[in-house]
Amino acid sequence: MVKIFLVLMLFWPAVAAAAIVNMEFKFTPYIGDPATSDQVDTVPGNAKVFINNVLFAEQEVRADKALVLFDEREISPSVWVTASSLGAALRKGKNSIKIEFMPTKADEPYSARLCWVTVMDQSTEKIEGGRFEATNQSGAGQEDKKAKGAVVFEREFVAEFAVDLPWHHYAAVTSITEEDKKSLALLVTKRTEAFKPKFEGVYEILKQNPNVTLKELKKAKCLDKAYAAGVRIVPPEQDQLDFVMTGNPEVVVNRKGAASLFPFDEKSFAKIKGDELQMCVAMALSVVYPPRLMVVRTPSGAWEVVY
Repeated sequence: MVKIFLVLMLFWPAVAAAAIVNMEFKFTPYIGDPATSDQVDTVPGNAKVFINNVLFAEQEVRADKALVLFDEREISPSVWVTASSLGAALRKGKNSIKIEFMPTKADEPYSARLCWVTVMDQSTEKIEGGRFEATNQSGAGQEDKKAKGAVVFEREFVAEFAVDLPWHHYAAVTSITEEDKKSLALLVTKRTEAFKPKFEGVYEILKQNPNVTLKELKKAKCLDKAYAAGVRIVPPEQDQLDFVMTGNPEVVVNRKGAASLFPFDEKSFAKIKGDELQMCVAMALSVVYPPRLMVVRTPSGAWEVVY
């Protein structure tokens, strides 16, 4: 009994100190049997990812072969979402993720799987059957569904590691007036107008993103070369804008009938010379001019972009 107690005392500090630093969610629509086959066929279609009831991303799923891996028969994901990549959309504490998938062929049956796992800041080790294993993951689980047509997965999760931002606690927007629409249209217009030499407005937005190395971007003159190649951001008219309330502080600003709020001429983009330079421009534009804007109304009544 004393030996067991000492082992527990030695083991407890490591367990107690472990903390959750991330969550991962993996979704795959497929045809086949992952229990008996080392690969399955993915089902083509469109997947939408909602975080806390707000559309966060859309992704095309293509017909392909997906590997089935390990003893757990894990399917290579078609959609992979990490909580750490969600930025300001993630709340400290309780969150929800919803994945909606619509296959290209709505009349054909298929299967779909959502997997999730918690990522810890420490690894755990064990020896079982003469084999050593170490992992920093725990709480793995999965949900499988048989489907024909649309399929939806929803799951709640807790993210104490998220950054708690002031606007997370703003009141939910329940109505949008004509005056609000004018203000939001002006906000969108000002953002499009920022794309012009010397790009001060664009750099100010990029500076707020921790994943952007602004010094290197300026040194490469990515935006200058994109502008010289003819790249322009097309501003939408107010009657082209669509405003979606989410039941949260965020309001989604879209362009009606378009995939992106800020489309640009792809032919001009192709004139930018060099893969690295094109990648630099694409990264900058994706941050400043995403497919949709998430805005909130401050307690003073002003509107601001949050992601």
